[in-house]
Amino acid sequence: MVIHKTDDFLEELLRLPKPVQQLLERQEHIFRENWLDPRLHTKRIKEMPGVFSFRITRRYRALFYWKGEEAVFFSIGHRKDVYR
Repeated sequence: MVIHKTDDFLEELLRLPKPVQQLLERQEHIFRENWLDPRLHTKRIKEMPGVFSFRITRRYRALFYWKGEEAVFFSIGHRKDVYR
């Protein structure tokens, strides 16, 4: 599976604590195998048509959408902030 990470996503990622950055790598591996794996808690975002989120930790989420067969990761952050 091809995953594209936007510049905004990469900037937000660098601002996160190192342990969260490392956990993203693990979650991304699971995502590549099966983006609907229950360990990711993938959810469709009602307020943002075509956008989904998955858990990095209980507090952190990554947002993405599909562009054809490619997943585009465009935002990552604390769950209280990332949906804004």
